Amino acid sequence: MPDLLLELRSEEIPARMQRKAAGDLKKLVTDALVEAGLHYEGAREYWTPRRLTLDIRGLSARSADIREEKKGPSVSAPQQAIDGFLRGAGLSSIDQAIVKTDPKKGDFYVAYLDKPGRAADAIVADVMPGIIRTFPWPKSMRSGAASMPRGSSFAGIEGKGSEALRWVRPLQSIVCTFGTDHDETIVIPFEIDGITAGNVTYGHRFHAPGAITVRRFDDYVASLEKAKVILDAERRREIIAQDAANLAFANGLDLVEDEGLLEEVSGLVEYPHVLLGTFEQDYLAIPAEIIRLTIKTNQKCFVTRPHGETEKLSNHFVLVSNIEAKDGGKEIMHGNGKVVRARLSDAKHFWTRDQGDLPDLETLKASAEKFDLDLKKPLDQRMAKLDALNVTFHAKLGTQGERVARIRALARELAPIVGADAALVDRAVVLAKADLRTEAVGEFPELQGLMGRRYALLQGEDAAVAAAIEDHWKPNGPSDRLPQDKVGLTVALADKLDTLTGFWAIDEKPTGSKDPYALRRAALGVVRMILERNVRLALLKELNSAGAIVAHSRWVAPVNEKVDLEVEAEFSGLSSEKRNRLAELEELDLIKDPAGFDVGSIATVVIDLLSFFHDRLKVYLRDQGARHDIIDAVLTPEADDLLMVARRAEALTAFITSEDGINLLAGTKRATQLLAAEEKKGTVVADGVSEALLTLDAEKALFAAIKTASAEAADAVAKEDFRSAMQALSKLRAPVDAFFDDVLVNDEDAAIRANRLALLKAIREATGTVADFSKITG
Repeated sequence: MPDLLLELRSEEIPARMQRKAAGDLKKLVTDALVEAGLHYEGAREYWTPRRLTLDIRGLSARSADIREEKKGPSVSAPQQAIDGFLRGAGLSSIDQAIVKTDPKKGDFYVAYLDKPGRAADAIVADVMPGIIRTFPWPKSMRSGAASMPRGSSFAGIEGKGSEALRWVRPLQSIVCTFGTDHDETIVIPFEIDGITAGNVTYGHRFHAPGAITVRRFDDYVASLEKAKVILDAERRREIIAQDAANLAFANGLDLVEDEGLLEEVSGLVEYPHVLLGTFEQDYLAIPAEIIRLTIKTNQKCFVTRPHGETEKLSNHFVLVSNIEAKDGGKEIMHGNGKVVRARLSDAKHFWTRDQGDLPDLETLKASAEKFDLDLKKPLDQRMAKLDALNVTFHAKLGTQGERVARIRALARELAPIVGADAALVDRAVVLAKADLRTEAVGEFPELQGLMGRRYALLQGEDAAVAAAIEDHWKPNGPSDRLPQDKVGLTVALADKLDTLTGFWAIDEKPTGSKDPYALRRAALGVVRMILERNVRLALLKELNSAGAIVAHSRWVAPVNEKVDLEVEAEFSGLSSEKRNRLAELEELDLIKDPAGFDVGSIATVVIDLLSFFHDRLKVYLRDQGARHDIIDAVLTPEADDLLMVARRAEALTAFITSEDGINLLAGTKRATQLLAAEEKKGTVVADGVSEALLTLDAEKALFAAIKTASAEAADAVAKEDFRSAMQALSKLRAPVDAFFDDVLVNDEDAAIRANRLALLKAIREATGTVADFSKITG
């Protein structure tokens, strides 16, 4: 079967767009071909900085012939309806239709339309211009003669600006060939914006810029290779990674690997060559993180370490060139070194200035007093400056200073729960956001937290405080590490709970695939900290506290709840003006600030947010291997101790895979299903089991077993020993089986029937202390 080769060559495509663009091209083209009736065996996309390529193997030569049946009107329909049917079917006379009979609808006309298949090359030529014109680039530009404004002229052609092709960078040539391995290929010559598809491409823009005639994919790849273009991005990655590691090793260094940078650099070159650059040793006094980001961000280069070092950097960096220079790369290394030195000089300036005093300390005293800051210390000054400038966190959630005050109040509640030193937690909270006002973070936002830790250690803060400043952002994803100790854990929990309750209060929740404030990630971070650090947290209480703090800090009281002024008076971040304002409005059901901020009912916010946490918990537990039905069985809508939910799920998973568990599950499900069916019919169920109405040995034995198992399970649950609770319930297995073997539940005597149904209800209640067995499948 024939193969299709497609290449779209342009000026440089930004590296961050290449992989997705190649994938989009593959999907758009293959979807269009399949929709047109073609089939293919396989397709693979390729990309370089200057081209997107698609190799489609085993494409059918033409689409299949199709015969469609078009149903028409009744034979007794008016002539107008029949004429419309003829036009729609493309018939010249009703004699060309046939008559069919339906038992219910009678006789009606039917036309059979034969649509012959089309050649694959014709289909490709038909679909490609539309795909190219509507290609989903995140950013694009117009170019060429057609991009000129109307009324102007370019080479004698009047401009058609609105009709010009939009492409990420000017499109330069198109290759589109079609054919089998054994026959001569043909060119599919569709045209777009003055560019006609052909069989000519071009190699490396410096080393081999001449035209290359290609036929099919294999000789296309080989020809490009001779012309200094490596088409496969994964191969370019491997070359760069291996050559960079070898070059570093040859110079007594270790390459600091960076997968993100490797991906980007492989998209910047078609013919990679690695070189070693150098900068002055003096710059190594700058923190390694700043050096690395400076060199990575500005020059797309890798840093190195002396061989065997784990933290310290060397003054050598690895750069990747797109050309094989005649001088061995000396000029390239020299030029890159000059730029790196200039950038490091700037970074050193930021690092030094951040350790000095701010010039306007007198204006920061009020903020310093509010947060118990020491204006003799540089990081404290930056926090005071952050507050004094009223830097906005969110228009509806106030300033960064107000947010720090909220986190501080919440962290004060969380510290004893987590078991953290309250004084260290408080100090970490008030300094956690201070590095937002440092010049280093202003230049490199990625260093938030990390620079705060550096500056905190420089000014003599406790190591736990410094670590918490860095870790309060963590975890930033499912694979990111958790905060190192209890101080950092407390601050991180408070930070994320404030974020979540705040955005829930202003109804800025995630919708579908959109989550601009990364709230799903924040909730998952809370779940991970609770479960992986064994934190017993009454989430409803803490969410309610966080919601109240958000409300109070924005002059808002919850609906149907009063402001607790005594608690609020301890809230150090709340100004006396706001306290007075709250006192004036204390008796109102709903308080709004001048901007119209309306938090609504805290209870509603908290319940909805708890449900969101449940969704994240389910995702986490499923990723850990838990079955969805097990999770549903132990997770109730009001469950707010996520650690206990996880432990119940673990114990239940182990239990139901045992023989006792399997049998008990079958018996309890039979009992609960029968009970549910009778309840649905309105059958009377006694409020409790009457021993006087127990006439058979099997029901007496079951009642005794239920009482014993219920007491033992409840005692085990109270001790949070869920495995023992399951074991206690397993004692019901034999009595339940015997009951269903020997006892007729729906006895003719209504009182006995109601009493036996009450026994089934007791089984459901006993097992319900651990889980809802009815939700377990199997």
